[in-house]
Amino acid sequence: MHVSVAAEQIFSIFGIPVSNTMLTAWVAIFLLAISSYFATRRMQKVPTGIQNFFEWAIESLLGLVESFMGDRKQTLKIFPLAATFFFFIIVSNWMGLLPGFGSIGFYEEGKLVPFFRSATADLNTTLAFAMISVIIIQISGVMALGFFHYGKKFVNFSSPINFFVGILELISEFAKIISFSFRLFGSVFAGEVLLTVITGLVPYVVPLPFLGLELFFGGIQALVFVLLTVVFIKIATTEMAH
Repeated sequence: MHVSVAAEQIFSIFGIPVSNTMLTAWVAIFLLAISSYFATRRMQKVPTGIQNFFEWAIESLLGLVESFMGDRKQTLKIFPLAATFFFFIIVSNWMGLLPGFGSIGFYEEGKLVPFFRSATADLNTTLAFAMISVIIIQISGVMALGFFHYGKKFVNFSSPINFFVGILELISEFAKIISFSFRLFGSVFAGEVLLTVITGLVPYVVPLPFLGLELFFGGIQALVFVLLTVVFIKIATTEMAH
């Protein structure tokens, strides 16, 4: 039994290495694009089928985000980002539970290299999401409060205490990147290892409850990532406004 923390390269395009997590990310994007196409191909005033499901999912997420932001106008500004994060993360998380993920591939140096592996089980992916999230948080704060007013949160020479607090605030912004990326990566990777071990020991029936738990935690992790981003944007756009 072999479990690799890093994503494994499966092929290259014009010298650019393509890992199994990158391939899975492309598949997830393709599935979301196809689903969106069929959901909006024949829009009806009274939705049915896949249109009804997507409208329910989007309206539920929109209402949840608005309950945290407390303002419809601000919610609509950040909702495209929040929805993109949520749907991509949850699809990536759940794809890792499909049969064949992590078990179908080729052998290299006596070790199995799977063709597919959850995109969020790659620290590079979660780190990229974390950086995008934190950058958007800063941009939102600057746009809402102004560059200099928002900058006083981090650089303030009015007193030694305020200067020290500003340094702590700056460190906390970088800490968010670490927290965001490792929380999502750690949860998905730990679930991947757990299922691999359980399936290897007892391949039938016993893994089913763990699959159910991973479905639940996969959805929760996607929701947590989105809501933390929303909450930090809300803080950034309201702090010191008075």
